[in-house]
Amino acid sequence: MDRDRLSTLLDVERATHRDRNPSSRARFGTADHLFTGVPMTWMANWSGSFPLTFAGARGNHVTDIDGHTYVDFALGDTGAMAGHSAAAVVDAVLRRIDTLGGITTMLPSEDAEWVAAELTRRFGLDRWSFALSATDANRWALRLARLATGRPKVLVFSYCYHGSVDETFVVAGPDGVTRSRAGNVAPAVDPSTTTVAVEFNDLDGVARALATGEIAAVLTEPALTNIGIVAPEPGFHDGLRALCDRSGTLLMIDETHTLSAGPGGCTAAWGLRPDIVTMGKAIAGGIPIGAFGLRADLAERILRRVHDEHADIEDVGGIGGTLAGNALSMAAARATLSEVLTDEAFAGMIDLATTLATGSAATIGRYGVPWTVTQLGARAEYRFRAPAPRNGTESHEAEDPDLDEYLHLYLSNRDVLITPFHNMVLTCPTTTAADVALHARLFDDAVAALVG
Repeated sequence: MDRDRLSTLLDVERATHRDRNPSSRARFGTADHLFTGVPMTWMANWSGSFPLTFAGARGNHVTDIDGHTYVDFALGDTGAMAGHSAAAVVDAVLRRIDTLGGITTMLPSEDAEWVAAELTRRFGLDRWSFALSATDANRWALRLARLATGRPKVLVFSYCYHGSVDETFVVAGPDGVTRSRAGNVAPAVDPSTTTVAVEFNDLDGVARALATGEIAAVLTEPALTNIGIVAPEPGFHDGLRALCDRSGTLLMIDETHTLSAGPGGCTAAWGLRPDIVTMGKAIAGGIPIGAFGLRADLAERILRRVHDEHADIEDVGGIGGTLAGNALSMAAARATLSEVLTDEAFAGMIDLATTLATGSAATIGRYGVPWTVTQLGARAEYRFRAPAPRNGTESHEAEDPDLDEYLHLYLSNRDVLITPFHNMVLTCPTTTAADVALHARLFDDAVAALVG
C-alpha cells in the first residue's frame, strides 16, 4: 500500500466533504450546548472531522441539511434494519399514540404477548422480557444468570461488543491474562474481577476458564461483528455448547447485530441452542427496544431463586426500568416483526447482500489488495487483512483508520453511506439491485484510485 498516495487521496476526500456540506459543518461548529457537539458522543466520530446532520430518512435513503440524498447501507448501525420509517411501523406508532392513546403506562399491552410469542417462534426460547436497548437486556440477563447459577463471573471474547455493559470491556492480553480494554472510561471496578476474556474460536481457552467453576455464563455473539465480522470456525458453537453443558455454565447469545442472518438470527439459521438470547435495535423498526429470552426451565429456576433469596426483580434489584416494555415499543415491534422484517423480506435482503459481497470480493481480487469481505446474511464487511481474521485480536490488529476514513468519505461524497470504523454494509427491505450496483461501481472506483 502506497501510504503517500492514500494520504493524498484522503486529503482530497476530506476537502470534498468539507466543501459539499457547509450546513452540516456549521451546525456542528455552533452546537455549543451539546457535549462533544452531538446528542450522543459516538456521532462525533464521523469521518471527515464533522458528522452529517440529517433532515429526513425514508426506506434506505437519508437526506442531509445540505440537500444531499444518500443510499443508506449503514441503517443506523442496524437500528434501522427494517428501513427508515417503514409504513407499517409508522401506522402502528400513530395508532398507539393517537387512536388508542398511551405511550407508556407501566401496564402490559396486548402487543407484548404477541411479540414474545413471535420471538419464541423465531428463536425457540420460551419466556421473554423487554428493555429499551440491547445493553440493558444484556446487563439484566447477566444478573439473572449469576442469580440462577450462584456464580460470580462471566466469560466473553476479546474485542466483543455487547453495548455498554461494564463486564464486557475486557480483552485477553498476550499473556492470556484478562485486562480492561484500552479506552475503557473510568470503570467502577477492575473488570477482570468480574469477567474472564478468551479469544474467539479458542475452545481450549474456554475449557480452561470454565474448569474453574466460577463462570455463570458465556456471553457471545454468534459471530463477532463490531470489530469487523469474525466468523466461527466449523464446530466452534457445538463445542461451546458442550463445554457449557459439561460445566453447568449458561450459554448466552447476543443477536443484536447478527439478526442480519435471518428472521431468527444465527440461532435459527445455524441451529444454535442457547439458554438465553438477547437482542435490541432492529426488532422495533427504530423505536428503542431490547429483549431477552430464557428457556422455560431456566425461567422457573430463576423464579425459585428469586423466592428463596428474596431477590427484587420488580423494583430496586437492578432488573427493569420504568419505560421498559412500554406500549409504544411493543406496538412498533409487533408491526416490524409481522409486516416488515418477515421471512420473505430477509430472503430478498440476503440475496442482495450476497451480490454486494461477491462484487466487493471481485474488486479486491481484481486489484490484488490484501483485504477480505465477509458476509453474514444481509450484512457484509470488508477487512484490511487476508486471510480473514479468526479472532477479535487479529481483527483489531487489521484496523487501518486512514483506509476506513478514505473508503467512508469516498462513498459518502458520492451519496452512499456505510457504517464508519468497521465498514459495515447492510441491506434492508427497500434496498434495490440498483443500489447494490451503485455501491459496486463506487467501491471499484475507490480501490482503483488507491492502487493507481
